[in-house]
Amino acid sequence: MKEKVLALLEEICPGIDFVGETELVDSGVLESLDIITIVQELISVFGAEIDVEDIEPENFNSLDAITALVESHI
Repeated sequence: MKEKVLALLEEICPGIDFVGETELVDSGVLESLDIITIVQELISVFGAEIDVEDIEPENFNSLDAITALVESHI
């Protein structure tokens, strides 16, 4: 699953180091519009049922966190 999420993220936001970065939101690498786009694609591609309550910085700070979010919502 992690590889599929990574491929999707790299397609949406090319140039971001999703593998090495662990504070994507906290350090400002991902902005709010990026997160909204990512959520839309996660819902579309994986059928994840992500709610507004799930859109918290800790859920998008790293590849592992995003993957965990997807896995817990499909």
